[in-house]
Amino acid sequence: MLLAAYQYKFGRNIEAMSRHLIDDVAVGWDELGTDLLDDAPPALVTALTGGEHWPSRTLDHLITPDGSPPVRMSVTDTTADEQDVQWGYVLHKEGVEVISLLHEDIGPIVSWSTDPRTAFNDHPAAWSVLDSPPAMRASRGRQPQSGPAAAPAKAGAPRPAARR
Repeated sequence: MLLAAYQYKFGRNIEAMSRHLIDDVAVGWDELGTDLLDDAPPALVTALTGGEHWPSRTLDHLITPDGSPPVRMSVTDTTADEQDVQWGYVLHKEGVEVISLLHEDIGPIVSWSTDPRTAFNDHPAAWSVLDSPPAMRASRGRQPQSGPAAAPAKAGAPRPAARR
């Protein structure tokens, strides 16, 4: 989903994408939705989402134990386990770095020019920085499997959801 968002909604403008996903959110994202696919061709949206549509949701409904305002969530090596974060994504000018936080501290970079329909291996151990991104060829007529670069797992809802 991030590849398609970069290519279509943000017009290949990494600064605009970073502003939207990072700077303009007060606390963090609960879920990234299909609104990130605005301006993408309908066939691509259907290939990525199975035809489902849902909105992005921020974490603006949080209540802290002491009643203080919630603060921006920062993921560090120390807090990743506490926050149950399994995947990390770092936006670079050349592509998105996909980090399996269960196995690595850094990850391979998926080029922004990669076809968003590319199927990726979603096993965390496959995302080693020593290897190329683990793309798998999808046969014609077969929908690509969802994977970490397009839609990471581990959400309360059964649909794919990208997280930062």
